[in-house]
Amino acid sequence: MIKHLIKLVWNRKRANFLIMVEIFFSFLVLFAVAVLAVTYSDNYWRPLGFVYQNVWNIEVDMKQLPGQSPSAEQVEAVRQLFLAAREFDEVEAAASAQTHPFSEAGEFGVLGVMTNGRRLEYRQNVVSDDFDKVMSVTVTRGRWFGKEDDGVNWQPVVINQQLAQAVFGNDDPIDRDLPLFNNQTRARVIGVITDFRHSGELSSPENLVFHRMNFSDQKEPLPGNLLIKLRPGTTRAFDEKLIRRLQDVDKKWSFDIRSVVELRETAFQLKLVPMIVIGLVAMFLMIMVALGLTGVLWLNVTRRTKEIGVRRAEGATAWSIHQQILSEMLIITSFGLTAGVALVVLFTLFDVIGWISGQVYALSLVISLAAIYLLTIICSLYPSWLATKVQPAAALCYE
Repeated sequence: MIKHLIKLVWNRKRANFLIMVEIFFSFLVLFAVAVLAVTYSDNYWRPLGFVYQNVWNIEVDMKQLPGQSPSAEQVEAVRQLFLAAREFDEVEAAASAQTHPFSEAGEFGVLGVMTNGRRLEYRQNVVSDDFDKVMSVTVTRGRWFGKEDDGVNWQPVVINQQLAQAVFGNDDPIDRDLPLFNNQTRARVIGVITDFRHSGELSSPENLVFHRMNFSDQKEPLPGNLLIKLRPGTTRAFDEKLIRRLQDVDKKWSFDIRSVVELRETAFQLKLVPMIVIGLVAMFLMIMVALGLTGVLWLNVTRRTKEIGVRRAEGATAWSIHQQILSEMLIITSFGLTAGVALVVLFTLFDVIGWISGQVYALSLVISLAAIYLLTIICSLYPSWLATKVQPAAALCYE
């Protein structure tokens, strides 16, 4: 039966080729949307690695020109900012950071370690000693930065578990050198934290390196963000009192206070909007494909009235006619999907989308195949129903 159906499809290959091409491109678009949706969904349910509730970020504009080294007065003013923020009973802890959580900005680097022919990439951030207390970071091995790191002739770093596993495997990374590529200062791992997802819930886990902020080194840029952890129940009215106190430190500087909850909502929307747009485009494409398939099948049924009428005259039931039309369409769909799956498999072989995990890749493939087959079945229902209404006498209208 299947062999006979394939022969029927092949005999009308010119008419069916355009349907196969349409299904092929529809599958690729749907697969891309499915990959994004499954990736975002998988990332959303992963642990974030820090607690952002009751944390405010104070963006400090120090009027410092890019590349300009801070003066001794500016370094001392930064120290006074910390002291001023800690004066209030509402503040549990305060820390500084080069980039705040939920920010796409930041610096990236590469390690002198090769995996799969590529150097390991990582995101880096420069933070002060109390950053772990403000963001409730969990240290799984070693320790966080502290006063014991003052005056050492090497650079202390804290890395996340993902990077520790990639570089050191199952070995203990504590007190071992991290091979930072093109870095003149020796970097030594003093602690390992859980996978800290800097860009938020929808971002994929990434390699992360925290450097200690050294206020005594005036060659380093001053921190642009002051993070404070507030006691539960602190209202927004506190920010006016806080800004007045911070401006007393240096009236030339300006401060912009936003809760990290607000930063998280903004970052979430920025990541979600492109997904919504792509999803809408894919939805309209699927609607156009559905209308096109229904129209083509309707036309094919009309052109095959003689063939269907003869089959009915030979005793074929309405259900067998319905099954034939539906089966032919599934075979055409399978041909189009075979080409699409082959191309998707080539993506993995050439590592075009290596950032996608195998589980996400497989699930996206299954979802795309199921959606295309379901769309095909739905679009075939009405034309195949029309075919069942063809009577044997209709074949007499054709010579």
